[in-house]
Amino acid sequence: MGMFGAIDAAASGMTAERLRMDVISNNIANVNTTRTAAGGPYRRQLVVFQARTENSPFGQVLARNLEPGDGVKVVGIVKDESPLRKVYDPNHPDANVEGYVDMPNVNIVAEMVDMITATRAYEANVTAVNAAKSMALKALEIGG
Repeated sequence: MGMFGAIDAAASGMTAERLRMDVISNNIANVNTTRTAAGGPYRRQLVVFQARTENSPFGQVLARNLEPGDGVKVVGIVKDESPLRKVYDPNHPDANVEGYVDMPNVNIVAEMVDMITATRAYEANVTAVNAAKSMALKALEIGG
């Protein structure tokens, strides 16, 4: 893996983690949204990552000795199908006949932990880019 491969892998990680932070922010913003355009309460969204490789069978990937540095790609954003929270609030306009409101399945604490891990992963990728850049500069100093 060359210098540009390392930068490319780190850049793909930065892009993926940035999207993950955007989705987490959207989840937090909709923690109390009980009515969406699709109907019903907001459902938490999750980002799905996949290793960036060629589209080939598993055996062929192993046969070509997959090098580190291929990076990561986002393959989709999916809705979390975990159960919705039920909150007793008979005065809420979306309350059912028993007085319970279906609230989004967003847990603020879990979202904040996810935000911290996404931020740390982004920072790690920035560090990798800076390290590759520093090594390239040192290599140019040796040759000059």
